[in-house]
Amino acid sequence: MILNMYVTLMSVILAGIMNMFFTKTKLYRLYRVPIDRGKKLADGQDIFGENKTWNGFFSMIFFNVISQVVVGFFCKNISFLYGRNYVYTSVENNFVNNIIIGFCLGFAYVIFELPNSFIKRRLKISPGKTVGGIKGFLFFIFDQVDSIIGVTVVLSIWYKMSIKQFLLFIVLGAITHIVVNLFLYLIRIRKNI
Repeated sequence: MILNMYVTLMSVILAGIMNMFFTKTKLYRLYRVPIDRGKKLADGQDIFGENKTWNGFFSMIFFNVISQVVVGFFCKNISFLYGRNYVYTSVENNFVNNIIIGFCLGFAYVIFELPNSFIKRRLKISPGKTVGGIKGFLFFIFDQVDSIIGVTVVLSIWYKMSIKQFLLFIVLGAITHIVVNLFLYLIRIRKNI
């Protein structure tokens, strides 16, 4: 079951890695526009912060579409992977469906990150920064699960899962998120875990 979950999540994992590399490029920095355009609320804080950008938003969706098409190709043509992606239990594995699946997963990923950023700005936690104590621990956990909750909600549209499977997807996604972030930190793509 864990292997099948990883195969199902692979496009999101790959898209997240590609997006992190993209955010370090000159092209990204050249067209970097915050989603909230620097507007502040009555508390004097940004709505989402400078790290939530339109080009990051759309690039995550784009990379997820590309990676879903690639994952779909491998799932269709490699016998070991065939039938391991839960989405394909109810959706035909074809080019058009993979574009739609990739778009939906990428969109859910970025949308479900926004409430976390909104709450952090209300608590005066700077974008990309961490805090100590119980608040820091809670936000560390929430940072790992916010996007995977969105992805799992979308997956549950195509794959009817139990509550146990839903929660397992979130735990597996969060652990994977931490490991990938640690790797990206070690190779100096991320500034923190």
